[in-house]
Formats: sequence, C-alpha cells, structure tokens
Amino acid sequence: MSKGICTQKEPYAVELKPGDYYYCNCGKSATQPFCDGAHKGSEFAPTKVTITETETKYLCGCRTSGNLPFCDGSSTMRWGWWTCACCSPPPPR
Repeated sequence: MSKGICTQKEPYAVELKPGDYYYCNCGKSATQPFCDGAHKGSEFAPTKVTITETETKYLCGCRTSGNLPFCDGSSTMRWGWWTCACCSPPPPR
C-alpha cells in the first residue's frame, strides 16, 4: 500500500474518550486525523482505534510512523519546531 498524504508536520494531540475511532490513512479526510470516507475508491482504508479510558493520544500527521496510527517520532522536533522526513524542506539557517 502507498503512504498517505502528509497532512501535518507534527502529531495530532487528541483527547479521546472511551469508544471506537477511525484514523485516516489516506490523508484526504477533512476531519483529520479521523476518517470521513474520503478514501472511497482508493487503496486506503481507515485504522480502527479502540479507547477504553479517557486519555490523550498522539496520532501521526506525517504518516511515516512505524506504529500507525500513533506517532513514533518519525517526525522529530528540531530547531524549535516539528519537521517531517516525508514532506518538510530543510529549515532555514
């Protein structure tokens, strides 16, 4: 499967209540980081995330995490802001 579109160069910090959520893997959803069905007709499908207690989760915005839908630090904080290996140009000096 292809990599989804980078929608944000940092993780989405979201407070989630108990229940099921669907993470957008394609990057086309208007309700990032959650799926709105924009992937229909493509090779992408959302990832189901089940939460059992209210907690803050960090969901990947760049879609390069090895632990999707969760951020694993593939985007790194450098020079005082988040940069993303997949879609960030080098920062100005």
